[in-house]
Amino acid sequence: MPPAPDVVAAARNAAAASRRGTERSRAVRAATERLVKRALFGCAALTVLSTFTILTILLWQSVGFFAMPEVSLGDFLTGTVWSPLLGDEKHFGIWPLVCGTLLVTAIAAAFALPVGLIVAVYLSEYAPRRVRAVLKPVLEVLAGIPTVVYGFFALEVITPFLHGQVSERFGTYNAASAGIAVGIMILPIVASLSEDALRAVPRSLRDAAYGLGGTKFDVSVKVVVPAALSGIMASWLLAITRAIGETMIVALAAGGLARMTADPTAEVQTMTAYMVQIFLGDAPATGVEYRSSYAVATVLFAITLAMTIAGDLFLRRFREEYD
Repeated sequence: MPPAPDVVAAARNAAAASRRGTERSRAVRAATERLVKRALFGCAALTVLSTFTILTILLWQSVGFFAMPEVSLGDFLTGTVWSPLLGDEKHFGIWPLVCGTLLVTAIAAAFALPVGLIVAVYLSEYAPRRVRAVLKPVLEVLAGIPTVVYGFFALEVITPFLHGQVSERFGTYNAASAGIAVGIMILPIVASLSEDALRAVPRSLRDAAYGLGGTKFDVSVKVVVPAALSGIMASWLLAITRAIGETMIVALAAGGLARMTADPTAEVQTMTAYMVQIFLGDAPATGVEYRSSYAVATVLFAITLAMTIAGDLFLRRFREEYD
């Protein structure tokens, strides 16, 4: 016997009321939504505000630096001598610091990018589930080690090995030791993010390649890696940006001699290491040496920003989307 119409109508009204909630519950829900929206907006605004505050301070102090009589913008951008702390005649050519930074970064990238990609391919395509469950957390633990530990590791392990087993030209401080240590530090970034990108490639692409007679190596190298290229490049760019801004490793292992060289056995100074030297030294806060660190930081910010923009354009150009 079907239910009475009034019973059906009452049930429908009760269900609709339960979905709508009471007047009080709707008011509480609306207030909660507004609170959450404002909190999220506040967090986003704080991030933007912090960025613009940092940029404003850098530009303001840099303008004060270039307004000093000892400094000229042309010499800063084109000079090849950086000696702000030695002698009566000071030179502020930024290129020795830029060259040292790029040399250490290039060594770190030459080590970490291919090794990280190989590790990612192994974890994604070859490693059994249990091995992957152990190796990936171990890799991510490396990212949590303090960078000062990497710096001491470079001094106590990498440098003696290079000096004793490779060449006696490697001194106590050298670019290769710092670059390898930085490469070990950014290796988890490359491996972990690249592995995530490789695993995001649809299984159908792998099955289609196997159906055409491809081997596991062919599928991994010729199908999966190209399909995940945008994610792999994103991990590379993030790792390189992290290497450029590294401080403690290069301050401990690379040395403090700013010069233009491509010799990995030579002692070099990076932009971040120079800033550490200034802020830990006895330079007065109103002196040209102290303010020069802000100009160096502005150049470092510009390099990082340029790399971020270039990486974003590259990722938009080669981004792959799958259903």
